[in-house]
Amino acid sequence: MAMQRGLYVGPRLRRMRRDLGLTQADMAAALDVSASYIALLERNNRPLTAGLLLKLAQTYKVDMAALGSGAAEDSQRLQAVLKDPVFAGIDWGAGELTDMATNSPGVTEALLRLYTTYQEGQLAFADRGAAAGAGGEADDASDPVAESRRFLAARRNSFPTLDDAAERLVQAVATHDTVTGYLRARHDLKVRRVPASFMVGSTRRLDRHRQEVLLDDSLDAASQAFQLALQLCYLELGPEIDAVLEGVRFASESGERLTRRALASYAAAALLMPYGAFARAVEARRYDVEALARQFGCSFEQTAHRLTTLQKPGAQRVPFFFIRVDPAGNVSKRLDGAGFPFARHGGGCPLWSIHHAFRTPREVVTQWLELPDGQRFFSIARTVTAGGGGFGAPRVERAIALGCAAEHADRLIYTQDQPTGGAAATPIGVTCRLCQRTECTARSEPPIGRQILPDDIRRTSLPFGFSDT
Repeated sequence: MAMQRGLYVGPRLRRMRRDLGLTQADMAAALDVSASYIALLERNNRPLTAGLLLKLAQTYKVDMAALGSGAAEDSQRLQAVLKDPVFAGIDWGAGELTDMATNSPGVTEALLRLYTTYQEGQLAFADRGAAAGAGGEADDASDPVAESRRFLAARRNSFPTLDDAAERLVQAVATHDTVTGYLRARHDLKVRRVPASFMVGSTRRLDRHRQEVLLDDSLDAASQAFQLALQLCYLELGPEIDAVLEGVRFASESGERLTRRALASYAAAALLMPYGAFARAVEARRYDVEALARQFGCSFEQTAHRLTTLQKPGAQRVPFFFIRVDPAGNVSKRLDGAGFPFARHGGGCPLWSIHHAFRTPREVVTQWLELPDGQRFFSIARTVTAGGGGFGAPRVERAIALGCAAEHADRLIYTQDQPTGGAAATPIGVTCRLCQRTECTARSEPPIGRQILPDDIRRTSLPFGFSDT
């Protein structure tokens, strides 16, 4: 009789046990083995046999491939992190990352957390420097929006654990056809759409007394679907959101609340546009935002927002950045998955087409962009409307831009008739204070470190004249 062949997956087994909140004795009792045997398995002194692997899957309802796939995902995460220029010049063998992720998952996770903390520190340092340059001092406690944005930016707005949890929830909802049916069956909650006057300034409200989820009936279909998905995520995915925030210290309660709200919205979008199905669809439709929005029953903005999150290890798609502004240029949302150097203080560049989109409402405007350091990006911009829903109801017009690095642009449907040469790119800056393009007629203030020429003898045709020194 052939002997069973075993797997040495001790560190992965230990992580799974800890994630389940079990002691070695607890797991041993459930699997009908000794606690010392579990200890030997976790130290890789014994292999995990096929029979015990099957028993693990049946007892804890886990995918049998999960013990092996985790190392591959961690290895891919390490590869992505080690592309950072800070690691330039360090050589490693092809199998080193896989070996580290397999045999030392704790050290791997520590390295990944340390890198995330490093990114947050870099962003915080940039903010302090910008504030000092403006004569002020950065204070996260007084700027919770910046604190929340920095949390998302440090992680490139990608949270695979929330994507995975949302996909599991999608499967559960499918057994009841709709979110409404699932809420009724799982939580004994009815969904009721009522006039705005009854909502007292809310768009969604959970009424525990009457066991109802109330929705403003002036919301469009995409907004209603999103609010229901959001409520469901608050009801069921709280532990997953807590896990993402574990160990993170916020300078203010408001910063933590804004971040928690952003993560809940992320999960709601993942529920409406599940990662696997959405990732396949974006390639099939060549990132056509409007077509994708119709396919998944979401708004243009919701879909554009979701496109910034597709960086799950092993299933990455084009990395995008996203920004939303009002007609005055105020930024109300900013997400970066593409390494775009957003201005953290002050206004953006007026030459960017996002500021021109208000001239042609609801039409997609495309543009090639070139930064002073030579980086090139491709962006699309379009206006979106919030509010309304009835005569006299207030509406807010904003413009959103979605963009990617030039190297990925040929995968987008928007570039099929676009030239890709440098001559087609508009030279822009991050913000006037950081842009050294001295010949720009749209400049509103001088760049840091340049001496302005006096104009008692000569006035230049540009807003400012600069000394060569």
